[in-house]
Amino acid sequence: MESDSEEQYLTPDFRHAVKTAIVTGKRIHFQTFVLSESGEAKLKHIIFSIIHKLDREDLMELIYTSAKELILNSIKAAIKRITLMEMGINPDDPNEYDHAMAKFKENLTDKKFPYFKEKMKAQGYYVSVIFSYNKNRIIMKIINHFPLLSREELRIREKFVNAKKYENLFEFYMDHGDNTEGAGMGITLVEIMMAQSGFDRRLFTIYTKHNPSSTIAKVEIPIGEGYKPSRIQFEEILKVKNIPKEDLRKEFRI
Repeated sequence: MESDSEEQYLTPDFRHAVKTAIVTGKRIHFQTFVLSESGEAKLKHIIFSIIHKLDREDLMELIYTSAKELILNSIKAAIKRITLMEMGINPDDPNEYDHAMAKFKENLTDKKFPYFKEKMKAQGYYVSVIFSYNKNRIIMKIINHFPLLSREELRIREKFVNAKKYENLFEFYMDHGDNTEGAGMGITLVEIMMAQSGFDRRLFTIYTKHNPSSTIAKVEIPIGEGYKPSRIQFEEILKVKNIPKEDLRKEFRI
């Protein structure tokens, strides 16, 4: 499954750890700061091992592409945080924030990634990837260990709304041309891939969790007949129970 270049990164210890987790059905945790070739190879091996066990190799492109896109988005968010911190920017000040975003885009180059990797380590800004799986579903969570800023949360909501307008990536490219970086490309890509793979777009969500504070991008893929994803269960219970939405939401975002 792996290419020759990828094989060099998959040590016997790593392969054994993944195989043991798969055999026992344990969740698999993967951490990264800046996704390198080594990280990509390990991520691909983990995903293939899971879907091979579940006999769903057809999901490889959907899960791997979604994972990589959401991990890169999380890394960018961490670099943004570091940029704001180093510039002493108040993120609630629109003028200061916009000025910092111009600087942030300048920092998104491969040459500066080693610098930001060390900064991310110092701040504890690693990205966690968690795979939970069984015969009924695959759940993938990409986690940043800090909450969304209010401006970021609003922007993400806008991107989700905007993504609903597109049935395929060609339509998205036609509307945005080369300006896809700031147009919600990651969110749109994952939503479209979910829909084209026959899954409900709503099974991809991004939310902030408290205690401890974190930002989570979650993709849930139902594979068992009759399985109800947590999002559907949530909506059904909300209709029949008199319970605040936020309280109920805690039960479905553990």
